Formats: sequence, structure tokens, C-alpha cells
Amino acid sequence: MMEEGPPNSSEGQPGWFAARNGSGSSLDLESVVQPLALNPWDVILCISGTIISCENAIVVVVIFYTPAFRAPMFLLIGSLATADLLAGLGLILHFAFVYFIPSEAVSLVTVGLLVTSFTASVSSLLTITIDRYLSLYNALTYYSERTVTRTYIMLILTWGASICYGLLPVVGWNCLKEPSTCSIVKPLTKNHLIILSVSFFMVFAVMLQLYVQICKIVCRHAHQIAVQRHFLASSHYVTTRKGIATLAVILGTFASCWLPFAIYCLLGDSSSPALYTYVTLLPATYNSMINPVIYAFRNQEIQKVLWTVCCGCFSSTMPFRSRSPSDV
Repeated sequence: MMEEGPPNSSEGQPGWFAARNGSGSSLDLESVVQPLALNPWDVILCISGTIISCENAIVVVVIFYTPAFRAPMFLLIGSLATADLLAGLGLILHFAFVYFIPSEAVSLVTVGLLVTSFTASVSSLLTITIDRYLSLYNALTYYSERTVTRTYIMLILTWGASICYGLLPVVGWNCLKEPSTCSIVKPLTKNHLIILSVSFFMVFAVMLQLYVQICKIVCRHAHQIAVQRHFLASSHYVTTRKGIATLAVILGTFASCWLPFAIYCLLGDSSSPALYTYVTLLPATYNSMINPVIYAFRNQEIQKVLWTVCCGCFSSTMPFRSRSPSDV
């Protein structure tokens, strides 16, 4: 992957993102035809992929093998876990193919897998946000066939769009034949990465707006409950603050993980140092590591199943309490 020239900016060690032109200026997701020295950044990404895969595999198995988890809320959590699981596997596979089984064709497939999985992960977070908002806005009609139909439509759109984005570099929209069109992440073109970044900002803007509306609904409901039950003002304040704090943590985690990489995708180009892409990409992968904790492991029903499997602390036939997505 490296031609003769000065070392790249990532400590002179080639890897997934090493420069092919020897300038050390662009990150490269292409495979190589000669053995590479191990890049510590690549090792960290591979370890992250392993942790991501293990965490989300647990969530996928629990939801798939538990008949009680067929509600729309759990289908969306399962979609998120599946996307993050594929992202983790993609990180592992790409590391293996780059360092042990160099192949340009296979490399394009793994890059497509990573684009598909991360796009599906971000989109699944949007669908969960939409579901939470509707569960509060239309609380009386939420548990209906219309909700199930809407959930399946969102899943189809999410995975359909994600697969289309992932297929683009595989079917030919890459910079292998035109290096001048490369982005900070080869073999993706600059235009492709711009489309992905703009799509992310649109998703983030919609999520931000929805969470603002959720906060307003939570505050209004908390105030109504406090008035009806003659709670003290301090109790109403504590309840409202707790709900808003939870939403702030969810949105803040998502933003802090993805915004640096999304912004750098717009500002950087093929001459940008490889180190900067590593530094901004790594937090983005951490979002797939944190998602199971926020959306799955905090859920009481999923916790009960995990305790049943691990410790037998609960009966496997224990009835589940029906919960709203706003409780998760």
C-alpha cells in the first residue's frame, strides 16, 4: 500500500489508512499487496470492533430468542444492535483482510459493510427517537396495529437506504482509478463522504428537534401529574430534571461521538494527515460500544432475561410488564 517516500503522519506506520502516494496525507481503507507493519491505531480499532461485536451479539440473541420481545420498541433496539454488531464485525474483518489476506475486491466489500452498518446504526437511533416521541405524543393510540406497520416501514427504509449507501463504493463509485477524487478515507470519494456527512447532520437536526419536543411533553406531563396528585413543587422539579438529564445524556453521547468525524469529513481532503482521521473516527466507533448500554442493558426486561441466563435469579416464565419506549 505504501510506495517509496516519507512516512505518513500516523507515526510512520502504514495501516488501513496509510497513504499510497507516500505523502502521508490520506487515509486508505484499501487492502495492500505486501506485508505491513502493524499500526497501533488499527489494533485499537480492531479491539473496539471485538468489544462492539460481543456487546451487541448479546442484545441480538436476547431479543431474537425471547418471544416477549416482539413489540415495536424491541424491534428497533434489535435493529440498532444488529447494525452495531455488523459494524464491529466489519472493523475486525477489515483488519484481517488488510494485514493477513490482502485483496482489493474483498477490501471494497468490507468498506461497503462498514458504510452500511454505521449508516444503519445512526438511522436506527433516529427511528428510536421517532418512536419515543410518538409514544408520548400519541400515547392513547400508540399500542395499535398502525404502530407496528409504521415500525416495519421505518426498518425497511433504514436498511434500504443504508445498503444503497454501502453498495456505492462496491459497484464503482470509488477513487481507485481516480486518486484525485479521494476523500480522507480511501477508497471513498470526496463526494460520497460529503453525502454521508450531510445525511448525518440532517439526522442529528431531526433528533435534536424531536428531543426538544420530548422535553416539552415530559415537563408538561410531570406538571399535570404533580397538580393532580398534589405533589410539592420540589418533587415536580426533581422528576422533570431527571427526565431532561437522561435525554441530554443520550443526545450528548451521540453528538460527542459522531460530530468530530462528520465535521472533519467536510473539512478534510486527500492531503489531510492520516492521524486526524484516526483521532476522529475512533470516537465514532465508540458510539456503537455505548449504544447497548443506553438502549438495551438499561431496560428492565432485558436485564431480567440476562439475569435468568447468567444466574437463574428470575424464572424464565416471569411475565413482563408492558412498558412504553419513553421508559427506556
